[in-house]
Amino acid sequence: MENVRAIVFTGFGVNCDYETARGFELAGAHADRVHIEDLISKKYSLDDYQVLALPGGFSYGDDIASGKVYANKLKYHLSGELEKFVSDGKLVIGICNGYQMLVKAGLLPGLDGDYGSQKATLTFNDSGRFESRWVKLKANPACKCVFTKGIDAIDLPVRHGEGKFIPISEEVRVRLHSENLIAFRYCDGAGNVAGEYPLNPNGSIDSIAGICDPTGRVFGMMPHPEAHLFRHNNPHWAREKCSDPGGEGAGLKVFRNAVEHAKERL
Repeated sequence: MENVRAIVFTGFGVNCDYETARGFELAGAHADRVHIEDLISKKYSLDDYQVLALPGGFSYGDDIASGKVYANKLKYHLSGELEKFVSDGKLVIGICNGYQMLVKAGLLPGLDGDYGSQKATLTFNDSGRFESRWVKLKANPACKCVFTKGIDAIDLPVRHGEGKFIPISEEVRVRLHSENLIAFRYCDGAGNVAGEYPLNPNGSIDSIAGICDPTGRVFGMMPHPEAHLFRHNNPHWAREKCSDPGGEGAGLKVFRNAVEHAKERL
């Protein structure tokens, strides 16, 4: 498929939609920012898209719990459309608040093809405060995640107050490891997984920063790849003495992977 189309959800406090759409556009896709109510009312259809993105932000002011109310919108108004979207082999990414939505709607981790039961949560950071800074991530080379293909380590910013990932049970935690569903973990400068604050900015169990479903096509992550589309987005770019500070940032690879997969497979 030459003309990959990405739909980027907006509405009710989502506020990283422009940057997320730009990431897909720089990767070669056409991206539409669509209010969730326009999908519920059938003004738009997921059938017209190959990639779905749930961006970061503060949906519903983080009332009740971050992402929970928006997740209920997904679950009780769009569950059938979303499950069809996934079963059709299409791609879904949730970033920060969008990651919280996917987890709380039950779309992640999607164990045994169950995309409706919540198996984990994202809750208050161990630090007890909002964390806004750059972190390092280590990718899992054994993970099937489409979005992290070819990535080893990457620098991205976090901006969240409720980013601590907790599986619902020890069984779920073990399966995330044994089935290689953990796509990203927080690490130090040498790429070693880091469990302690501040390298692990929220206290996530096993330093988990992002997971995917067993197909590798539904993916959620806490840090923001859309905030590192250009080299100069990284505050360390001057120290690295880049010859082209306006060149491609590391986060763009996440979007390129999705678009390339859609071109080849959808």
